Amino acid sequence: MAKKQFKSESKRLLDLMIGSIYTHREIFLRELISNASDALDKLRYISLTDDKVGLTADDFRIEITADKDARTLTITDNGVGMTAEDLENNLGVIARSGSLKFKQEHADAPDDVDIIGQFGVGFYSAFMVAKRVTVLSRAYGADAANLWESAGSDGYTIAPAERETVGTDVVLYLRDDTEDDNFSEYLEEYTIHDLVKKYSDYITHPIVTAVTKSRRVEETHKHDDHEHTETKWEDYTETEVINSRVPVWQRAKSEVTDEQLNEFFRDQFGAEEDAAAIIRVAAEGAAVSYKALLFVPSTAPYDYFTREYEPGLRLYSSGVLIMEKCASLLPEHFRFVRGVVDSADLSLNISRETLQHDRQLKTIAANLEKKIRTELERLLSADRDGYAGFFRAFGIQLKYGLLADYGVNKDNLKDLLLFYSAKSEKLITAAEYVAAMPEEQKYIYYACGASLAALEKLPQAELLRKRGFDVLYLTDEIDEFVARQIGLYDEKEFRSVTSDDLGLLSDEETRDAEVAEEANKPLLDFIVESLGGKIAAAKISKKLVSAAVCLTTQGGVTLEMERYFAATRQVTDVMGEVKAERVLELNDGHEVFNKLKAAFEADKARAALFAELLYGQAVLMAGLPLDDAVRYAEITNELVGA
Repeated sequence: MAKKQFKSESKRLLDLMIGSIYTHREIFLRELISNASDALDKLRYISLTDDKVGLTADDFRIEITADKDARTLTITDNGVGMTAEDLENNLGVIARSGSLKFKQEHADAPDDVDIIGQFGVGFYSAFMVAKRVTVLSRAYGADAANLWESAGSDGYTIAPAERETVGTDVVLYLRDDTEDDNFSEYLEEYTIHDLVKKYSDYITHPIVTAVTKSRRVEETHKHDDHEHTETKWEDYTETEVINSRVPVWQRAKSEVTDEQLNEFFRDQFGAEEDAAAIIRVAAEGAAVSYKALLFVPSTAPYDYFTREYEPGLRLYSSGVLIMEKCASLLPEHFRFVRGVVDSADLSLNISRETLQHDRQLKTIAANLEKKIRTELERLLSADRDGYAGFFRAFGIQLKYGLLADYGVNKDNLKDLLLFYSAKSEKLITAAEYVAAMPEEQKYIYYACGASLAALEKLPQAELLRKRGFDVLYLTDEIDEFVARQIGLYDEKEFRSVTSDDLGLLSDEETRDAEVAEEANKPLLDFIVESLGGKIAAAKISKKLVSAAVCLTTQGGVTLEMERYFAATRQVTDVMGEVKAERVLELNDGHEVFNKLKAAFEADKARAALFAELLYGQAVLMAGLPLDDAVRYAEITNELVGA
């Protein structure tokens, strides 16, 4: 029988597996049990419409057998099995599964029937502990079985074989022990039990294996004319179910610890850390009854901000998976939540299209949204550090949710947002900001920028800090839009430090500023003209203290908006480049302004250079790039050297 070769990509991945690049090789048993569970689920689904299967739900099982003498570990299932073609297609190419073919052959099956992907990458984890693997399988509806065999990346063989019943036996011939590696431990009863409990306790099908027990026996011995009875203990083995079978979300709260729930979360959803919050729901209602187990992650998964990330909850009906990721159960702003929903009121044959319009599903989704929001509010109140960690990971998602659909979710989300307080140097809520405002403060002040360090030096905020008013430092690209969308909080307006009126001046100070503006109008008009359209206006500043100049805007587009649109190109591709109307504000109490004014009166050319220099300074302080850095350097050198 000719040996067949793995595809080149498969061979390379298998080499990595065999080289034990993965640190947790014990997961091989979890993977093989999951594959067996998939096979059982496939045949179970077929049995719903095919009486010839001849098995009920209670007949399906997974058996683990350890043979220390032969150094083999066997995982057996009485599931759907595989044909020779299936073995060729599924085990000849790593990361290719039989699930797609199964779905194609059963077009009426739910899109996300409970199929993880039989014999994908997970199967090959067996080679981390085995030097040879055989797969004996007889497919449902087939009269004959086939044997797939491989000793690793050198290839595999497939040959006809005998198996009395439908199902699959995966036999692992364990590697020899070394000083560093004890592969024999996977033949030990306690190790098998521990791994099943750790990784596969949630499997709904029974997992059976030999369990060693002790019993008392009496032995009678004859000595001459009398008998002597001796009592002793002997060990014996008995096959038992070693997994609980009851899904973790169906167990009573008193039966499951938070540690066990977090183990489930890490194992099932690939999380590296415990959840920030765990939400358990048991709802009984006239419209729908369901149970849910939800997890709010403490950190974002590696692919969260990529197109590959798929949001949604696992949707079950009486423990049978309908959809792997039902996005309809979560609003977009809570798309980071992971978990399961199980309802006996949903049909097993419900389709994705039906789900989208299902009234029961909409009821569940609305209730879960309220539960998630309530839990986040509780976490915010009870564990600020924990919530701050969550917010650093997913705060941007809440902000996008607040902006979506023209702010329809604003009232539900605004109290979940945190903002960096310049005064207290920590994250606070809008409610906490308002509660700490001095009586004379009119607005909620905020400043947008690339970093906290840059915002700390922003000249526009200097007068606010001098007056003892707090400023919220916002560093996400969309923060300007968020502040504007919230608009008012507790009747206090969000106002940018770059705004024309910060509400700081008395009537007398306002009049003085207007007089100064009018007195310097020729100079201000000259600056606008000399800068050649770079600014829309020049004005005497009402907010600068020690800085000579700053850049603000007029109209609806701010500098932060300009930056955002330029980076994302969300508008520029349709409307062209979006630019803010820039305003150059000058501090008429600064020495540099006096020099500019003197130059304007004596040497217009020199005054024009001063205007360019001050504009360049304002641009740099605003965190924007210079139009012509070389020109800026030349002007600086000329004025310094003059």
